Amino acid sequence: MDHAVVCGAGLAGLLSARVLADRFARVTVVERDRLTRGPRRGVPQGRHAHALLPRGQQIIDELFPGAVAELVVAGAVPYRPLEQARMVLGGNRMCRAAMDNHGLALTRPFLEDHLRARLLALPNVDLLDGWDAVAPTLTGDAVTALRIARTDTAPGTRAAGGGGAEERVLPADLVVDAMGRAGRSSLWLGEAGFERPHTDRVAVDVGYATCTFTLPDGVFGEDLLILVGSTPERPRGLALFKVEGGRWILSTGGMCGDHPPTDLCGFLDYVASVIPGSMPDVMPALRAAPLPAEIVPARFPDAVRRRFERLRRVPRGLIATGDAVCSVDPLYGQGMSAAALQALALRDTLADGGHDLERRFYRAAGRAAETVWRFALTADLAFPGVPGRLPLTSRMISRYVDRVQRAATKDPSCAIAFARVLGLLDPPETLMRPAILRQTLRHG
Repeated sequence: MDHAVVCGAGLAGLLSARVLADRFARVTVVERDRLTRGPRRGVPQGRHAHALLPRGQQIIDELFPGAVAELVVAGAVPYRPLEQARMVLGGNRMCRAAMDNHGLALTRPFLEDHLRARLLALPNVDLLDGWDAVAPTLTGDAVTALRIARTDTAPGTRAAGGGGAEERVLPADLVVDAMGRAGRSSLWLGEAGFERPHTDRVAVDVGYATCTFTLPDGVFGEDLLILVGSTPERPRGLALFKVEGGRWILSTGGMCGDHPPTDLCGFLDYVASVIPGSMPDVMPALRAAPLPAEIVPARFPDAVRRRFERLRRVPRGLIATGDAVCSVDPLYGQGMSAAALQALALRDTLADGGHDLERRFYRAAGRAAETVWRFALTADLAFPGVPGRLPLTSRMISRYVDRVQRAATKDPSCAIAFARVLGLLDPPETLMRPAILRQTLRHG
């Protein structure tokens, strides 16, 4: 296998390219945006709070050895999840408990900038930024190239073929669609005469807004993160945590059209409606802080899962990954770690050889996405304003998880077990272990 082309330089693209660099002679990353340090125009959610869950950290450190330590040296903020974080989930504030795993608080541009630098240090990886993936070229049932076009061609410039933008054709043995929710692999399949994947959608109508604050050291004691999840009775939530540069990032939002305003007074009033009475120090600290430079809004209309794993026939040399496969409500903070799990699935699939690579990868990626999708689906459909209904079995499981959360307010073992599932370290089935079941029946 000679040349792999990855479309998209977000986290899914960077991790996929790192995996492919061990198996292909050359890897080219094609990115529509011009890449500079900081947020990218093509990733509007990049300016909002992102969570790198413990399992995501493990995978990144596995693919880029030493990366987590480097991020901490560069300014990322490590924290102990149940000791330095106030977590209110399902309306229940989880008790303090000691965990072996650490969290890592940072912004998404900071993470991507670091990983991109590590990736481009590899001798067989190149980056073409300012280029858009137009369509793959197929010979029979196999991809042989990818056509790309400049996104920043000067007015009046003409390509050699007479088109309105400069174009190139990159020979490719494998093309990876890591372009996020706007991924085009489904469209490309249809244009090439293949079946398009079935798409599941859950209309959540999430809106959220973000700003950064400068707060005094130790403003919340030793706590470095405050997380308040939404509930069906109150479809609002927020995340406030310290990030690189000594700043605090605050994202708040709601489901089913309950969106925060972007004027400062309205925004802070919205935040005040989310903060529970058990945290009386939060709002005075925010109201006393210097005014934020701006409040940035974002919308997330629906969660999407494209069922590539169910396709009976796929072309050789074309796969999709990351949000192009599974994109869930950002309020749950699992998107980056879900992309990391799919990158690991790609690595393991490649290790078993190139035969039927695409179908094997889609099955592995589907399994990697299933826990995240099922978690989000169960949570989303509990809200009266979200259309759809869970099967009876799922509703029973959801009620049991509610009891685990209530037990986690008192019992450290339940808090740790739930935090490990939430961090994608353990599968949900571990919440049914006899020891956790006993404590749930006792405290839940």
